[in-house]
Amino acid sequence: MRFLLTTMGQPRADEALQMEMGKFIQELTEAGALIATGGMELGGTLIKSVGGEITVMDGPFAEAKEMAGGFALIDVGSREEALELSRRFFAIIGDGEGRMQLIYG
Repeated sequence: MRFLLTTMGQPRADEALQMEMGKFIQELTEAGALIATGGMELGGTLIKSVGGEITVMDGPFAEAKEMAGGFALIDVGSREEALELSRRFFAIIGDGEGRMQLIYG
């Protein structure tokens, strides 16, 4: 089962966090669970379709703290396993908010 895990806003970026996160990412990679990971710009571009009309708006947006700041695409055996990896991730980065979504297909 593939899941997309996203975090909101920008996590702290000190050296201890980077070392701990590096170990976590290496563990997931060696286990074959991590497909991709990375940071994302907070603003991005909003593409909206209403009645056949396409509107494109470039960020940053006022609500940038509510937008995804990072992601991990994982392949695990169950939703519970994905939740456990999410718990471990937040134990490393500390306070924050994220989303976990099942990827179909």
